[in-house]
Formats: sequence, structure tokens, C-alpha cells
Amino acid sequence: MPGENLTRSEAQERRTLVDTVSYEVALDLTTGPEVFRSRAVIRFAATEGASTFVDLIARTVHEITLNGRTIDPSAFADSRIALDGLAADNELIVDADCLYTNTGEGLHRFVDPVDGEVYLYSQFEVPDSRRVFAVFEQPDLKATFQFTVTAPSAWKVVSNSPTPEPVPAGEGTSTWTFEPTPRISSYITALVAGPYEATFSELTSASGRVIPLGVYGRKSLWQHLDADYIFDKTRQGFAYFEEKFQVPYPFAKYDQLFVPEFNAGAMENAGAVTFTETYVFRSKVTDAVKERRVVTILHELAHMWFGDLVTMKWWNDLWLNESFAEWASTIATAEATEWTEAWTTFNAMEKTWAYRQDQLPSTHPVVAEINDLEDVQVNFDGITYAKGGSVLKQLAAWVGIEEFFAGVAAYFQKHAWGNTELSDLLVELEATSGRELTTWSRKWLETAGVNTLSPEIKVDGTGTITRFAIVQTAPADYPTIRPHRLGVGFYTLQGDLVRTHHVEIDVDGDLTEVPELTGIRRPDLVLLNDGDLAYAKIRLDDTSLQTAIAHLGKISDPLARSLVWGAAWDQTRDAEASASDYVDLVLRNIGAETESTTVRTTLAQLQLAANAYVAPDKREATRAKVADALWRLAQDAEEGSDSQLQFVTAFASAAATPAHAEQVRALRDGETVLDGLTIDADLSWALLVSLAAAGAVDASDIDAALAADNTAKGGEFAAQARAALPTVEAKRVAWSSLVDSPDLPNTVVRSAALGFVHPAGVESLTAFVDAYFEMLIPIWESRTYQIANYLITGLYPAPLANTALRDATRRWLEANRDAAPALRRLVNENLAGVERALAVQERDAQ
Repeated sequence: MPGENLTRSEAQERRTLVDTVSYEVALDLTTGPEVFRSRAVIRFAATEGASTFVDLIARTVHEITLNGRTIDPSAFADSRIALDGLAADNELIVDADCLYTNTGEGLHRFVDPVDGEVYLYSQFEVPDSRRVFAVFEQPDLKATFQFTVTAPSAWKVVSNSPTPEPVPAGEGTSTWTFEPTPRISSYITALVAGPYEATFSELTSASGRVIPLGVYGRKSLWQHLDADYIFDKTRQGFAYFEEKFQVPYPFAKYDQLFVPEFNAGAMENAGAVTFTETYVFRSKVTDAVKERRVVTILHELAHMWFGDLVTMKWWNDLWLNESFAEWASTIATAEATEWTEAWTTFNAMEKTWAYRQDQLPSTHPVVAEINDLEDVQVNFDGITYAKGGSVLKQLAAWVGIEEFFAGVAAYFQKHAWGNTELSDLLVELEATSGRELTTWSRKWLETAGVNTLSPEIKVDGTGTITRFAIVQTAPADYPTIRPHRLGVGFYTLQGDLVRTHHVEIDVDGDLTEVPELTGIRRPDLVLLNDGDLAYAKIRLDDTSLQTAIAHLGKISDPLARSLVWGAAWDQTRDAEASASDYVDLVLRNIGAETESTTVRTTLAQLQLAANAYVAPDKREATRAKVADALWRLAQDAEEGSDSQLQFVTAFASAAATPAHAEQVRALRDGETVLDGLTIDADLSWALLVSLAAAGAVDASDIDAALAADNTAKGGEFAAQARAALPTVEAKRVAWSSLVDSPDLPNTVVRSAALGFVHPAGVESLTAFVDAYFEMLIPIWESRTYQIANYLITGLYPAPLANTALRDATRRWLEANRDAAPALRRLVNENLAGVERALAVQERDAQ
């Protein structure tokens, strides 16, 4: 990706010279399938006589005019246009042909295989508005944006401002002239265009304004889009956030658009939020996915205040956007919707992600050092989102939730339409809470790593506790010992495992004595961080661990169960407990788990343990045992239940023997019937992927399935199934389609990579180890970031989990010390996964 980077120092220097005022952007979307015409008129103030540059990625530049002076188009090079001899007030005109993409970056173009219709959507975060128009691409150069769009008359065209009535432009085209936006950053501007279906509603804001609402989706998916439910969750979110933030919704309307081939879950474009079509349910989905959609809806809505109204100055404070939205969407989901156990979901999913990320060699403080755009691209991670959200939950508990919301409200009121840094938020929280937060910030936001908390318990002959203390440790590389506000819960077997005692305390230092727990009879299970206020790994003492292994499913509180599941997994990942024991723990208790996301997360961890963490000489037998047990769980599950669907899909993924493949085939073909289970389109594909990975079908079977479901989703599943075929020859075909050609769209690349490394085909992956390392630098230099990331992380043959792969990865890192830091980070993270697997395997072999 040479010539497309921007450093922080360059952005800071440009900000001292330039202050943007407005953009007028005219886009012609009628010029064919490869390019569109883009004409930008930028008005900005500058230091008189200074030189700077504007950003643009384009095929051809036709015109550059600065203050009436023509600039030779050769000034456009390496995604920049050099600007010299600036005046105090400037007008820059740039006319160019820009490229549509199939990578989900810039202006993405999709052709629906169902009906041939063309759909467009923009995705600009982090640095991709420059793929659509000339722009000063950095978040602290805010401006108004006025878009004029020419497109086929039959299309709908949506941007940040309300959609105007189109004016006929001849030959079946029309022009939409939007009103200017408020002052916003370029990365949250948006354009969505195509023959989308739409439905509309409205709500009344706290300000008394009527806010128009819209939900959009593709024609061929429209029957599956439950817009009324989406409107309902949106209204609940508006009411909650406007009350808590004490600032009315700041934009003119709120559209939610479900768009094809989207890389992320959603994007917070001001007033025009885009969502992945994963959230359009054409088949039955788990409650985990349904709940995640609600959290995502509220996450993006929270961004309208935190990120869009008030925006970070530079990407080192990206966490201010994402951590806050993660925390705010979870508390809103728990308190304003029917998904009242959202904090359990947060623990099972977000915190698991955060703890994993925080133990990688690439871990970083929540407030990260972001030197350039490549740094920020790889920082949309478990630290920025999940650890940051966890830390904010801890902060809210420490300063008090009312004081926290009051500080946030003051922050919005003071900095509306501006740009901020961490210190701006802390000032307001200090004022409302009366607490000094500089020390807290230094320990929690400006240092990396996760602490581990362990109980130290002594009892007398009657089983009464004579001493209770909490030991805090930190990894050697990140030795910060932090303050924690947390609960300690005592759970006793009374049929179920029920909480019989609870205290909430402050923990600080290496050792914290807890005298209020002495004199109490030792319970069957002691749970640190009961209530999950703290961000820390927790350990179970031996007695509690044995109780958990035998009775985890009997813990009545779902959040407490999630914490115990997490503690058992952490001890396994850290090679302090046997992976084989973890497998037994899951198989013994998962059937009683009621929380969908906990089941989903735990089943994924179970399969990782079976495929990569058990000792190699146990692996084949363990994989067979796991698949056998999952099939029994599926058969025993309640008819039509969430667990039934989860156990069936997990069984299909885990199938390890010819007998398993035959069970999958019989289920897919209808010879075996599980009452309450419908083999709908997506489940049929999941079963076919399993059969492909087992070598029980061939390419012609996959082609037939695609012919029957020739949809975007069907195409993604077909790519996954083809890549999962276990022969070296089949994998070479998949490899070539991914590495040798840039033609495949982003979601197909992602799906095919998933199939390529299916654990059932692990033996074939050895043949691709050398090829993997040979392709790294060429792919990094020739593809967009998103595609490079999918290939570098997705094609790494991690299921091998052996010393040969570890050594090959180390050799590449040693030989390529000068490779791009962001590329080396991705490879280092791959290496860390293998090194951890080898350590856990060694422990399991003991």
C-alpha cells in the first residue's frame, strides 16, 4: 500500500496550515461499471503563502484549479495533490474519474446475482472518502459537505442530509441535490445508491423536532427485513440516549441501510448508518445473533453523539469513539430493551475478545500510539472496542453511574461539532465526580496488559474462613498493578449453586486483605469479580474449580456462569490447566447453559481446544469425542430451541470421521429428522461445507447447491465449501483464486479463506506454508488494506499448530525486519497463536 499512507505528524502540520470550510461534491454514477465522475469544490482557509496537499485516490485527474489558477494534473501523485502558494481564503476544484471497488472500501459496487440490479454504498472509515472525492482526509479538519448525485432515475439515493426530490437529467437519469451537512469529519459522510426498497417512520426528539426514520434493503432480501422491530429498537435507543446524554439527537434524520458485501458490523455515518446484511435474517439465526443486532443498532446510534457530534482529533483517540459506543450500547440494551442480560453477553463475547487481544505481543494501551494510517487500520481490535468498553464500565462503577452520565453530558455540550482528546473527557468526569482521574487514566488507559486476580483462602477445622486475600499479578512485559472495584461472591450448593454472600470492595496493590469475609463458612465456589465490574482475568481456587467442573450448569445466575466459563478458559489458554479437562468441562455442562452468546462463545473455544490445544497424540480421539457429544446434545436439545440449532451447527463444524459425515449427509438430505429443526438455506449450506471438508462431496455438488441458491449469501457459502475441499489440488485452486487474482469481492475472499483453513483439511495445509510467506509482501503492497488483512490472517495455516509453522513464522519475521510495521504486527499475532497452542499442548501432555 505504498503512496497511500498519512502520518500523524503530516496531519498535525497540515492542521496548523489549513482550516476547512466547505465541500461541494458532484458525483455522476452513470458513467459505466468501472469509474464514476467526481468533482469536488473545496473552500478552506490557510496560512498565506504556505504549501500543503489534498488527498485523492483516482484513476484519472482531469482538472485541478486553485483560486482560478490551473494546476497541471501531474501534481497528482501517490494519492496526493500538491498545493503551493496558498491564499488566506482558497477555492480548490478537482475533477477526476474515481474507481468503484469490490473491497468494501470507498464506493463499493455490487451486482445482485438474483436480479442483476446494481447497488452502491460508501465506506470511508478510516481513510477512504479520498477514493470518492478530493478531501483533506483527517478527522480534525471538519467542514460542511454538500453532495449532488446523478444516477438512474429508478434508484434511491441516500446521504447524510435528507433525500431531496430528484430532478430529471435526461436518458433515464436524475440528479439529487442534497442540503449541506453540519460540520462533520469526512469519514462519516456517506452515499448509498441503487434500487433499494425502503420503509419510513418517525419519532419526536427530546428537542420537540420530528426525526424522520428510514430502513433500506435490497429488493431480493426485502421480504426478510423486519423493519418494524428495527424501528422499535431505534426508538428505545433514542429515548435512552437523549435522557442520559442530555443533548438531543443532532442530525436531521436517521436512516439505517442494510448493504451487501459489508466488511464490518455497521458504520456510523451521520444520519445514514450502514449495516451488514448478516443482520437480515433469511434463515433462522441464534438468539446470540439477534441480540448482537440490537447491540449494534444501539452502538451506531450512540456514535451520533460520541464520534459524530464530538470527534477525536486524531486516531490515537479512536477508542473514545468505539469504547464509549461499546459501553453505551450494552447498558442501553440491558436497561432499555428486552435483552436484559446484555452484560452477560458482554462478558462472554467482548471481554473474551479483549483478554485474548491484550495478551498478544501487539497489545497496546487503550489510548494507542497511532503514527500513521496503517497503524490505525490494525487498531480496530479487542483493545479499542472491548477492553476500552470494559474499562469504562469499571470507571462508571468507580465514579458513580449518575456522575458518569453527567460528565458525559457536559462533554457533549461543551465540545459539540468539535474535536477532542482524552483530557477533555476526563476534565468533565472529574468535575462531576470529584475524583482525580489522572492516576486512574495513566494506569488504565495509558498502559497495556491484563492483570490476574486470585483468591488466597485459609480455613480452620470447621471450614470457617480465617483469612481471605486477593493476589494481583501482572505479566512481566506489562507490570502495572491497577486499582479494581469488584465484587466477591460466595456460591453454595442448594440443589442449584446459589449466591449466599456478596461483598463489593476496592482491590489495589499486589495483595488486598478482605477481613469482611473472615468468620464465614467457606462456600462451594468462590467467585472473584462477581458482577463483572472489573477488567481482569480471575482464577478459581482448587475447591471452586472442582465445583465448577462438576456443577457449572447449576449456577443460577447467567453472568456468574459466564465468569466461571471464562475463568476455566483463561486457565486453559494460559497452560495452567489441561485442555483435555476443559473439553470435559464443556461437554459436561454446556447442555444446561441458557445464554445464547455464552453457548456460542464456549462452543467455539471447545473446538479450538480440540483442534489445536490438546496434545497431538490425543487430537484425533478428542475431535471424535467432541463431535459425538455435540451430536448427542443436538438430539437431546429441546425441539426448535436455540441450543438445538447451535449444537447442530457445531456438530457439522466438528465432524471428524466418515460416520460423522454420514450423519451430516443424512440430516441435510432429510433422512434423519430432528423434530423442530428446519434445514433452511443457511443451515443446508453449513452442512454442505462440513461435507466438503470431509471430502464427502465434490465441486459438482457445490455447483448444484449454488444453482439452487444463486444469491450473494449462496456465493459466499459456495466459495467456503470449495476452499474446504480437503485435497491439495482443490486447495491450490482456492489459493490461486484468492492470491493470484484481485477479482473476488471482499466477503467472498473472507468466506473462501475460512474454508481453506477448515481443521478437517489440516493435513493439506503443510503444502502451503512456504507459499504463504512468499505471498505476504506482494499482497501487502498490491491489495487494499481490507483484502490484505483477510488474506494474511485468513490464509495463515494456524490449524497446523506445530513447531514447523512456528519456526517458519519466526524465520520470516527475522528476515523481514524492515517490512511495514502493520504487516509485521499481523504476522506476529499469527505467531503468538501458534506459540500459545504449543504451550497448551505441552501442558496437556503432562
